[in-house]
Amino acid sequence: MNDHSVNETNNAQEQEEHEVEDPELRRLLVPNPEDLPLIPPSSVEANFVSYFAPDFMKPGHDQYIYRHANGLCVIGLAPTHVAFKDEGGITAIDFNVGKSDRSGIKVTGKRKKNAQHLESNSALCKVCSKDATYIVRCCVKGSLLEVNDRLIKQPELLNSAADREGYIAIIMPKPADWLKVKDSLLGLEEYKKLREV
Repeated sequence: MNDHSVNETNNAQEQEEHEVEDPELRRLLVPNPEDLPLIPPSSVEANFVSYFAPDFMKPGHDQYIYRHANGLCVIGLAPTHVAFKDEGGITAIDFNVGKSDRSGIKVTGKRKKNAQHLESNSALCKVCSKDATYIVRCCVKGSLLEVNDRLIKQPELLNSAADREGYIAIIMPKPADWLKVKDSLLGLEEYKKLREV
């Protein structure tokens, strides 16, 4: 048997092995187009678990908590918050609540130095519509890492993209504190049922 026929035999065997692996590998690498959703999931849907605090401390004060796998919680106004029902929507936001201006915090380093430790009922900010002012609360006990100070100059983000660019703050709860509050929150489907959205 010459070298040429040995190479052909080896190539044929390799090709057979690839064909055996191919359907399974192909199924993993190339999804069936019929199984794909019509619209790809948003980054919020893909990276966060959505929770809702309906009527938080006052009727109609619905807020969302998007929890990331790393434990961070993004806090904002749920689409059914009473402030969105006012004519003209939200016109201004003020992070100066009580004794401290939340927009003045500058958290640094791995240990999050200078983070304010807040209770679940602590005020984060006030949102104003043409006729009323509403207090937005933390909903979760934890360290305030960041407020969305973009909202000071662009409060309209709350009306157009409250669940994305219009978030209010980012909070890091301790795992034990999160477990305590988690049971009092609703999941996305429960919230949709409750509010019929």
